[in-house]
Amino acid sequence: MRTKEDVIAELKQVYYPGFSRDIVSFGLVQKVDVNEEYINVQLLVKSQDSSIGDKIKTETEEHLQSKFSDSKIEVSVDQQAPPQFNTSSEQTKPNFLPTVKHSIAVASGKGGVGKSTVTVNLAVALAKQGLKVGLLDADIYGPSIPTMFGIKEQPYFDGKKLHPIEKNGVHLMSIGFLVDNKDAVVWRGALVHRALQQLMNDVSWPELDIMLFDMPPGTGDAQLTLSQSVTLDGSIIVSTPQDVALIDAVKGVKMFEKVNVDTIGIIENMSYFLCPHCGQRTDIFSHGGVAETCKSMNVSVLGEIPIDADIRKGGDEGIPVIIAKPESPQSKAFIRVARNVIEHINK
Repeated sequence: MRTKEDVIAELKQVYYPGFSRDIVSFGLVQKVDVNEEYINVQLLVKSQDSSIGDKIKTETEEHLQSKFSDSKIEVSVDQQAPPQFNTSSEQTKPNFLPTVKHSIAVASGKGGVGKSTVTVNLAVALAKQGLKVGLLDADIYGPSIPTMFGIKEQPYFDGKKLHPIEKNGVHLMSIGFLVDNKDAVVWRGALVHRALQQLMNDVSWPELDIMLFDMPPGTGDAQLTLSQSVTLDGSIIVSTPQDVALIDAVKGVKMFEKVNVDTIGIIENMSYFLCPHCGQRTDIFSHGGVAETCKSMNVSVLGEIPIDADIRKGGDEGIPVIIAKPESPQSKAFIRVARNVIEHINK
C-alpha cells in the first residue's frame, strides 16, 4: 500500500510552471490524505494568473494517476492573489532595499552566455553616466563578482551590518566575499532564500539610483526570492545569437512575466567578432536572432556586445574592459546599453 511519503515523493516531480523547482519545495502542498481507495491532495497557489492553478492541478492529477493507477486521484487547488505593489515610479519600496530607487535583475535562461561579464561592465558603464550604482551578486552557488572586480578582501562589519565594497564607482556585495572561493556552496532552497534576503537587508546600502542583481542562470529559487522581496523595475535578459540560447532567453522572459516583472530588453552578447587588425565584422554565431525574438515578444534590443579577448581578459584579471580600455569599441557598446537602460527607467 502506498503511503503519504510515497505521494509526496511523486509530487516533487511536478514543477511550478516556468520554474525549475517542484511544488513541494515551493510550499504549495497543504495536505495529503491517502487510503486504500483514493489519494487526496490539497494545494495552495498564490498567483493572479488563474491558468497557473489550473495547469498545476492538471499536471498533478496526471502525474499521480500515472504512478498510482489503481487509486482515485483528487486534487483541489485554492488559488489566491498575492499582495500587489504599486509599480509607479513614486512607489514605496519594500523594506529590504529602502535606499534604492530602481532595482533591475540581470538574468539568462542558461549558463555560458556571459551574463556576469555583461552585468559587471554594465554596472560600471552606468556609474560612468553619473549614477549611484549597486551590484548584488545573487548567484549563491557560483558567485563571480569578486573575481571580476579583482576583490579579495571582506566587507567591513560595524557590529550590526555589513558595508558593501566600493570599486570602480559600484557598491558591491556577494556571498563570494564571505566564503572561501575554493568551497562549494551546497544549500537547499530555503538557505538560498535566506542568504539573498540577508545580502539585501543585513547590508548598509547607501542611497542608490540603481541596483543590478546578477542572477544565477535558469529559473529557480533566487529568481522567486528576489521577486517576492523587492519591487523590481524590470529585468534584463542576456543571450547569445544562437537559436539554442534564444529558446532559453524566451523562457527567462516568460518566467519574469509569471511573477509580474516586465522585461526591459535583451542584450545580445558575443554578437559578432570585430577584427582588431582590419576592423571587419564577422557574425560568428549568426545574426538577427535576438532582434527577431524581441520583436515577437514586444521587448527592446538593448544592445549588441562583441565577442572579444579583452572582455574575457578583463573578467579573469579583475579589471573590466570598460575600465581597462574605455575608448575601445567594446566599451562603447556597453555605454550604449547603459544609456538605453537609463532611458527606459526615466520613462
